[in-house]
Amino acid sequence: MITLPDAWLARRSAFLNHPRAGRWALLLVPVLLGLLSVLAGQDDGWDMRNYHLYNVHALLGNRIGFDLAPAGFQSYFNPTLDLPYYYLNQWLPPRAVGFVLGALHGLSFVLLFGIARQLLGPGQPRRLALLLAFAGVAAPGFLSELGNTMGDNLSALPVLLSLYLVLRRWDTLLHWSGRAALAGLGAGVAMGVAAGLKLTNAIYAVALCAALLTVPLAWWERLRLSFVFGVGVLAGVAASGGWWMARMWQTFGNPLFPQFNNFFHSPLAPDQGVIDVFFRPQGWMENLLWPFIFTFHTRRVSEIPLKLAVWPLLYVTLIVLAAVWLWRRRSAVQSALTLAPRSVLLLAFVAVGYLVWMRMFSIYRYLVPLELLAPLAIWLAWQYVSPRALRLAGWALALLVITALPAANWGHADWADSAFSARMPVIERPADSIVFFVQPDPPSGWMATFLPPATQVIALDTGMLETPAWRARQQAAIAARPGPHYLLLSAARNDRDGTRLRKLAAARALGLTDDAAGCDKLERLMGKVRLQVELRRLPAGGCTFDLLPQHRIDLAAQDRAAIALAGERVGRYGLTLEAASCASHPAAVGGEPRPFLWCRVAAHD
Repeated sequence: MITLPDAWLARRSAFLNHPRAGRWALLLVPVLLGLLSVLAGQDDGWDMRNYHLYNVHALLGNRIGFDLAPAGFQSYFNPTLDLPYYYLNQWLPPRAVGFVLGALHGLSFVLLFGIARQLLGPGQPRRLALLLAFAGVAAPGFLSELGNTMGDNLSALPVLLSLYLVLRRWDTLLHWSGRAALAGLGAGVAMGVAAGLKLTNAIYAVALCAALLTVPLAWWERLRLSFVFGVGVLAGVAASGGWWMARMWQTFGNPLFPQFNNFFHSPLAPDQGVIDVFFRPQGWMENLLWPFIFTFHTRRVSEIPLKLAVWPLLYVTLIVLAAVWLWRRRSAVQSALTLAPRSVLLLAFVAVGYLVWMRMFSIYRYLVPLELLAPLAIWLAWQYVSPRALRLAGWALALLVITALPAANWGHADWADSAFSARMPVIERPADSIVFFVQPDPPSGWMATFLPPATQVIALDTGMLETPAWRARQQAAIAARPGPHYLLLSAARNDRDGTRLRKLAAARALGLTDDAAGCDKLERLMGKVRLQVELRRLPAGGCTFDLLPQHRIDLAAQDRAAIALAGERVGRYGLTLEAASCASHPAAVGGEPRPFLWCRVAAHD
């Protein structure tokens, strides 16, 4: 029986059954996501300002080991993922860069569609694979990173490619031969590339290696397939991350420096793993109910608020699937419903990946590949549990897509002619000078890209856990350079001032701030529409906007406090901060002002 909503949806989505609909969707959805990225604005996230820009600058400028942790321990993350963003900003205007990044992220839709086509039966409508792929890319975590540099969306592409290659070569894998070995090896290489680019993707290498044990082969053949896949993973890691690990080993004595130093024991880092365990569930009850807990309390897994209702639905669906499978297996009831081996592999991949993620990190943005696959996994599970309930599952997924929007993001700025800008003071003798960073938040790594190449950058007390050997390296660098030395601090800023400036720009564009007549119109408009700003008449005629009294901040007082705190910190390193020399200078990410303080620093005799 077809209900009214089903008939309405069937009519509205009938065009997706056209033979060419898939081709057009594979082209248009990435373009659409590129446009959404442009609408979101310039990437202004914490990680970008901390290390995504700086790490490529350090690599290309041969500054690894010369600068000392300007971006904290993240200064030593593999910069390969950040190379496209760096070069795009050299070649294209900022808006074009945003579009290209969004479109690249949109390739996830292409891979999701390919995966869905491999898993859905031949009798399924053509539009189903498109709708499930679209539901995947409408996920809040994926959209929160659309067009930014955090790397989870970009590194999800080889993860999905690896899964697609396994499903695409399924029949080949079932009959062992040289071609089967190459197929397993190729899938492993794709997954290894993802892990080498971003180490957190190793959880998906583990998940797919385990899921391959469900392939309907003899047990020793399954082990052989998983082993070949694992060899491919190692090759992929070597291809995308091996060169960087070799560089870290040569420079610091730890290929993953400073992480996992409990295994490599470099004297330049503490003997600990540096894995963030803050977000992990505590106790057996939280482990059991984790999807429900982090859905209602998203800050348990994410620094930004996200709408994560898909996870309780997927969790319950998989539990119901397991219960129904056990009941049918043990009862005398015969059922024509079977779970296709390919579907078993996907569901095992999702389940194992989730469990490893939960116990290793529980940081939501590392879950992007599984988030993209979640709608497809729910659909496949309900196909087995109750085909009659598929209609309900479809509407549930549609509701999840609608309620997940709009997605939060990690920080964007208005577009400007230049993606990054700063007016740096003149450094008298760059080859004799050091610029110190002491402020971990807001991050200043991106500011190092504007300094003269001969100037050394050293971070003090900014999240890099300093061992005696590291402190000795800092002191040796300070002693080797006579100065002058400087300190760069992020200046105080009022986040609301950006909104004020945008409203003022709109009023000026309309000609409402130039003369008394225009200001009178603006004042009448503000009597009807709350603009959350205060109108101030100018003595020379015209007017401007000020912040409301409750939104004003004494920026000078905050700067004085920051300078005093910085003076205490640099004093621990035998340095004296000349507070009277501190002056504010302009800098910006896109159209977002990010001023900085520039101070003179002297070494103690």
